[in-house]
Amino acid sequence: MNVKELKEMLQLMADHDLAEMEIEKDGMKIRLRKSGGVRQVEEYAPMAPVLVPMPGVAAEKPASGGESFKPHPHESANVTQVCSPMVGTFYASPSPDLPAYVIPGKQVKEGDVLCIVEAMKLMNEIKSEVTGTVTEVLVKNGQPVEYDQPLFKIQKG
Repeated sequence: MNVKELKEMLQLMADHDLAEMEIEKDGMKIRLRKSGGVRQVEEYAPMAPVLVPMPGVAAEKPASGGESFKPHPHESANVTQVCSPMVGTFYASPSPDLPAYVIPGKQVKEGDVLCIVEAMKLMNEIKSEVTGTVTEVLVKNGQPVEYDQPLFKIQKG
């Protein structure tokens, strides 16, 4: 069991609003349980329990003493990069005979579906977190993608 597999399992829990999941693989039994902002991983094999904090954007205090927002590493003031939340296969449309969800120049609103990432035979809709215009599609249909790989650039506004 590696970190990527754990992240995929945590993403599946979030996508399907599961509070608890138990998996047995290679003689190792793992129980994942959501509790109060922290997901707890209990492992009954050679390793001790591990706590994995939920991902999020954190505020950071600069040396000057004032407070400022620290953007996601893939964001700038007006352009947001939408990144893959998991390892899988990128699909630009809901099926091969339908047009792509988005193309460069298309206006999107927060919550609009941008693409699908297939992971472990599950089709996961990737939705826009901002309102704006898609300026670039960074991957090709059917291409394998990695966790946190940029998929789209969206000009905010």
